[in-house]
Formats: sequence, C-alpha cells, structure tokens
Amino acid sequence: MSIKVRPLGDKDFFPWLGLFEGYSELSKSDLTDEKALRVWSWIIDKNHDLDGAVAVDDNGDFVGFTLYRGVPRTLSGDMGLFIDDLYVTPDASEAGAGRDLMAFATEYAKAHNYRKLQWITTADNAAAQKLYDTVGTRTSLVTYEAEV
Repeated sequence: MSIKVRPLGDKDFFPWLGLFEGYSELSKSDLTDEKALRVWSWIIDKNHDLDGAVAVDDNGDFVGFTLYRGVPRTLSGDMGLFIDDLYVTPDASEAGAGRDLMAFATEYAKAHNYRKLQWITTADNAAAQKLYDTVGTRTSLVTYEAEV
C-alpha cells in the first residue's frame, strides 16, 4: 500500500468523518454530529487556526488524518506548530501513514516558518509512542487540565 498525504479540502467531510469517528472511539470520546460539524467548520475556515491533512491510499480511500495549528511560543518568541490529532487505520499504520502525516506536518511547519513541532499522546498509546520516539524527542513536561 502506498500512501499520499495532502491538505484536507472542502469536499472531504464524509470520508474524514469516518476516520474522525474511529479516532473518537479510540480516544473514548463521545462524538456527536454537532461536535463533528464544529470541528469540520474550523478546519475549512481559512480564518481559523486549525488546519489538517489526510492520508490517502492507492484506492483513494482515506486511511489517516492529522489536525494542527500554529501556537505562540512565549519563551522563545516565535511560533510553533501544535499537532492536536493524528489518527491512522491499523493497516495504514503498518504502511507508514503515521510517519507520512508527521512528515507532512513538518513540511507545513517549515513552509509557515514555525520553529518547533509539539504534540502529546496518552501514556498507554505504545504504538504512537513507538513512532513519535523516532521523529521527535520525549520531553519532561507533565500535562494538566481543568474543567471551566
């Protein structure tokens, strides 16, 4: 299986939605139509920071996606690219789609003068960590969150 990565476009909603449903299920997150439409509206809105890319196989099927956005890095006085989400189907993972999506995000960052890529994953996602350990450096940062 060969993989091609390209930016998400206006007409990609339904194939992307299938992947987003799989990602939500994997993340144990309840996905509603309202949430999916809101996220999609952010992706296609040229005035919104969220952007994304899709991995497509030889048959034209969507087999993975990544969503990312520029973020200010206050201590370095520059901008970075934060990868919010990266998901690939199991078969596409074996074909290197995750690596291809990371490479696409890296090139996107370079083209937009972002100085660093950052992302997080869950502590128990060994498959993602295996990939991420080859394309980046694990940091000592600990993530917190609070409901507001």
